[in-house]
Amino acid sequence: MRPPLRHVYDALFTRWGRQHWWPASTPLEMMVGAILTQNTAWTNVEKAIANLRDHCALGFDVLEETPVEQLAEWIRPAGHFNQKARYIKAMTDAVRNRFAGSLENLFALDTPMLRTELLSWKGIGPETADSILLYAGTRPVFVVDAYTKRFLSRHGWCTAEASYSTISKLFTENLPADVPLFNEYHALIVRLGKEHCNSKPRCKGCPLERFL
Repeated sequence: MRPPLRHVYDALFTRWGRQHWWPASTPLEMMVGAILTQNTAWTNVEKAIANLRDHCALGFDVLEETPVEQLAEWIRPAGHFNQKARYIKAMTDAVRNRFAGSLENLFALDTPMLRTELLSWKGIGPETADSILLYAGTRPVFVVDAYTKRFLSRHGWCTAEASYSTISKLFTENLPADVPLFNEYHALIVRLGKEHCNSKPRCKGCPLERFL
């Protein structure tokens, strides 16, 4: 019998404690980081964010006014930089045109409407949208990434073919709708994926080893 998902969280938290995630100073920085982290390691994102910070480019007006070619050069360390620069510009265009350039207006939407809005932006899929909802919008949604699906399927909580929404509901329907809990849980799963449950599992010494 599989243990409750809360027991999984407790095991991870007991081992590693708070992860202080998402590491961003403002909601806008978090949103930019969510785009940059697509298909790359966070260490590369940190370099790109540092470049933007060095050029004082983590403000809405600067991002909006910076030519896409220049923005792409600043975020080059994150990979797929031309594509991601266009995604960031699409984000600023949407906020300017639909919400008078105000993230406050954007985040005034209720959660379903906000998620629909984010998913309508170029380059924003479910994982990126939910990251923005949880970490910038403080909404109780669960972010599902490759690490999440991997550990769940290996432990028998879901199949390898399970959809994003199915996995997300597994958490939201079995845990309290608690933003700090979802925040920390996702961060701990990322830690789990990096240290133990990567493409080649290292089960010995894993905090979830006893649940196999």
